[in-house]
Amino acid sequence: MPFYSEKVMDHFQNPRNVGEIKDADGVGEVGNPVCGDMMTFYIKVKDNRIEDVKYKTFGCGAAIAVSSMVSEMAKGKTIDEVKAITNDLVAKELGGLPSHKMHCSNLGADALHKAIENYLSKKGK
Repeated sequence: MPFYSEKVMDHFQNPRNVGEIKDADGVGEVGNPVCGDMMTFYIKVKDNRIEDVKYKTFGCGAAIAVSSMVSEMAKGKTIDEVKAITNDLVAKELGGLPSHKMHCSNLGADALHKAIENYLSKKGK
């Protein structure tokens, strides 16, 4: 069995939505001291929907693939729908991750949720 699924390899080799939103409505950053992975997510919200999402990830291939998948899962969704994205769901959408790389999947949804918290706190919610 291959180390990574085809989906993980595709998102690692062709990451979607990479970058930064200069006037982002919300920003969330997380890091994992175990492996040194760092992720920052930027969101733009319009009419309670994620209009745009970008990220910057410093980390391993699994961390990059997770960031790419999370950004695709969030784009166009409502805030409530994005809040329902879990770390396990991200790993499942990628066709699984090796057990020693599951901590990477934890970072993606966490960074996105922090960006939403940041957005909501700016809105006074």
